[in-house]
Amino acid sequence: MELNIPKDKYKKRADDAVEKSDIWIDMLKAFVVGGIICTIGQVISFGAQNIGFTKEQAGTVTSIVLILMSAVATGFGWYDNLGRWAGAGSILPITGFANSITSPAMEYKSEGLITGLGVKMFIVAGPVLVYGISASVIAGILTYLISLV
Repeated sequence: MELNIPKDKYKKRADDAVEKSDIWIDMLKAFVVGGIICTIGQVISFGAQNIGFTKEQAGTVTSIVLILMSAVATGFGWYDNLGRWAGAGSILPITGFANSITSPAMEYKSEGLITGLGVKMFIVAGPVLVYGISASVIAGILTYLISLV
């Protein structure tokens, strides 16, 4: 069954159905939450350096701890709540990536280790990896070619 609704009426109905949000409040929430996550990462890094890790090792420790914290928060459902409230502020590269792998893994674990967890774990993160790696390869090639000139 096809509905013949004029485009302008369809657009009005669609616009009315969408929940309106205040962009400035949304940006403030994203900025604050993203800043807090980055601050936590910096505190972890400083703490790791204070107990004897080199700066490079402290970066690795920081990454591991942030991934672990994000995965645990996702497991308890806290990260999803944070994401609904803070929006883009919660999808910082490392914590958002950990969340995007942990969520599908938890959702599809009942389907088995291979057909559930193994197949679905990268359902969200897979395209990010493909296009992120592709973009970095292209940027690397362009940088190399420019350096030859």
